[in-house]
Amino acid sequence: MIRLEHITFVRGERRILQDVSLHMQPGEHWVVLGKNGSGKTTLLELITGYQFPTSGKVQVLGQLYGEVDLREVRKKIGYISQSLMEKLTLRDPVWEVVATGEYGFLRFYQEIPEEVKRKALERLERVRLPHVADQPLGTLSQGERKKIMLARALMTDPSVLILDEPCSGLDLYERELLLGDIEELGKTGLLMVYVTHHIEEIAPVFTHIALIDQGKIVARGPKREVLTAELLRQAYQVPVEVDWFKDRPWIRVV
Repeated sequence: MIRLEHITFVRGERRILQDVSLHMQPGEHWVVLGKNGSGKTTLLELITGYQFPTSGKVQVLGQLYGEVDLREVRKKIGYISQSLMEKLTLRDPVWEVVATGEYGFLRFYQEIPEEVKRKALERLERVRLPHVADQPLGTLSQGERKKIMLARALMTDPSVLILDEPCSGLDLYERELLLGDIEELGKTGLLMVYVTHHIEEIAPVFTHIALIDQGKIVARGPKREVLTAELLRQAYQVPVEVDWFKDRPWIRVV
């Protein structure tokens, strides 16, 4: 579903990604893990076609970037990020914010079709927030806003869902609620790619890990093969031990 072949990305004098190759298959859910500045978000921007590699190939859903209309590919990619949320208008009603996901708009300047409104309300039901449909986005908590972004991303019934640090800024309660929703989404057949630098966010639904450090892939593969004390120490330069509880990893600094 997603193939990155020998990707290098250079911006100015900085080499952000270097010879990155990843193959993400149907039935897998990936976490891209690494320190701040390691190249995680750039990797997502390449997958979504908002950046292009200096060298290498990007193929998503069988479409080779550079040879296809990216607007059509993006219709099958749901994308959640803090930067996108900050561009939305806080005074707009929640259902309308969700509905913008049907077209990839940031807000509407024309009449919204009734069927799109019904679809937005259905997506709010899916994330268990139908009661906030008419409230301004700005009245919601951070956790609720993240769920609204999730509902918005599901408007086009995507085949791929990209989540860029969706739990950033959430307290423990809101984080676990959002992870529960993500866990349920993993059962629907789409491919999820989740970026974080917090290992405790790796819920049981995730099957594979790409561990990145300074623009290079340190390790990739099934999560229990990658989430070892040795490999994490290599990526984070901090001595740790890894414990597993209910198929979820937790780390201790030693």
